[in-house]
Parts: sequence; C-alpha cells; structure tokens
Amino acid sequence: MNQAALEFSLRQTMRWVVSPMLNTSIPVKVQRQLISKAYLTSIPPKACQFQDIQAEGMAITRVSCSEEPRGIVLYLHGGGYIVGSPTTHRGLTGHLARASNTMVIVPDYRLAPEHPFPAALEDAENLYRALLDEGHPPSAISVAGDSAGAGLALAMAIRLRDKGIPLPASLSLLSPWTDLSNDQLYSPEKEPLLNKPWIDRAARLYCGPESRSNPLISPVHGDLSGLPPMLIQVGSEEILLNDSMRFANRAMDAGCDVRLDIYNGLWHVFQVHAGQLDRATEALKDVAEFIQRHQTIEEEDALP
Repeated sequence: MNQAALEFSLRQTMRWVVSPMLNTSIPVKVQRQLISKAYLTSIPPKACQFQDIQAEGMAITRVSCSEEPRGIVLYLHGGGYIVGSPTTHRGLTGHLARASNTMVIVPDYRLAPEHPFPAALEDAENLYRALLDEGHPPSAISVAGDSAGAGLALAMAIRLRDKGIPLPASLSLLSPWTDLSNDQLYSPEKEPLLNKPWIDRAARLYCGPESRSNPLISPVHGDLSGLPPMLIQVGSEEILLNDSMRFANRAMDAGCDVRLDIYNGLWHVFQVHAGQLDRATEALKDVAEFIQRHQTIEEEDALP
C-alpha cells in the first residue's frame, strides 16, 4: 500500500473505529479495555526489549533497542489522564527508543477517576527524582510525552523548577493538552479522533474540585520562564492544535527555546503509526535528534 492510501486508511480507522470508543456513555473501565485493543495495531520494532519492573510504588516499563543505550527518556503516556498505559504505548516508545538509542522509561502513573490530580503529577515527579537519586545527571535525562502525558511533562517541569530541582535536558511534546478548560479548542474541517465531550469529561474526572486554570493542570496558564528546550509536534487536523500554538507563543514570550512543528493533514498523536506511516516515523526521528542534541552523555552515564 502506498503512503497516500495508507494515510487515508489510517484516518478512516481513527474516525470509524477508534473515535467511537471515546464516547461519554462508555464507562471509563470499559474504555480502557477498548483502547488497549486499539493500540495493538501500533507495533514496536522487533529488536526492542521491554522490561517490566516495580519502582516508586508503581509499575514501570523500560524500553530499549540497543545493548548500550545512552541517556534516558522519561516518557509519560497520553490518554486524557483516564486511559492508557505503558502497554498501549509500546509501539511509539519502541520506535523512539530505537531512533534515539536511549533507555525509554514509561511509568504506569495513577489515573483518574480513581486517582485525580495531583496523583499523576506526584508519580511523575517521584520517578524523575528517583532517577536523579540513582546518580543520573539531569543533562542525561530527557522528558517526553503525548497528549495528557505531554501536559503532565510540562506540569512536572514547572513544579521541579519552582522547587529548585535540576531540570531535564529537554521536553518533547506530542499533541500536548495544555489547557484543560478546553475553552479555545481548534475547529478543524476533519477531526478523526478527539471530541470535546470526551475531553471535557476527562478534564472533569482528573481535576475534581481543583481549578482547571491551575498551571500544574493547565500549563499554558503558568509562568514558563526557565523551562528546558522544547519540541512540540502537532497535527493540523486535531482540536488540540490551539493548545500547542498558544503554549508555544507563551513559552517563546517567556524566553524559552521552543520549536513548533505542525504536520499538515495529520491527526492527534499520529506518531503511534511510526513504522507504518513514513511521516510518523520521520517525526519520531526528529524527536530523537532533538533529544540527542540536548542531552550530554558522559561515558559513565551510558546505561548497560
């Protein structure tokens, strides 16, 4: 199948198969099961190794595609803070591990509604601090995430900065959800995946009584000065396009090093199709190059 036909087929699959799963009438526990099956089409490279461990009170998956990975990527998966896991993101994190030659670490952070804000943020921060405590320098650690996970990465960086904790080398943000008020969503001609009722429900379940304008929930409303270099990738056919554009503008106004890449005709977190869709594969290669450019790896920092 040529790439144009494949892109059309994947878009139709998003629209007619995956998007109906994001229906507010479906219980969250059922959605988790459905979404986990949908992600089975996102296939990691054959050379990848996945090691499931327990640390910091949660399940964690270590992903590598090399016998000598260099540097660490702490990857925070998406799913609106209510669905998703390291397992659903094996395809994406596997291709990222191969392209970047890093150890990608994916925590199974706590999800709402069972564990609303700030549970996910606490889990992400605790794991990052544990990596520092193990002796990994912050210059050898990058943070990446998609959708809610990308918003979580930003919230964690803001919290670390405010506590005076050394920040990671860079932030790679795929279709970040940066404003949970959802007041300024984009209106694309075609949105193959997301819908406002579902993300409104996810925001309500995650935020609970907390204000949605809290910068640790909606980073676009925060003080963004002093954050690490950021790469933002977003599709032109997704309702979160404005989240990326508004955030990038605010971050640049705050003096941050920000690169915003908008992929014409593509949808929310299209990078899950890496290994199949050439544009998705190339996008992750760009992420990998960005990570490598900003990490500083000493010989003693290389992982076994």
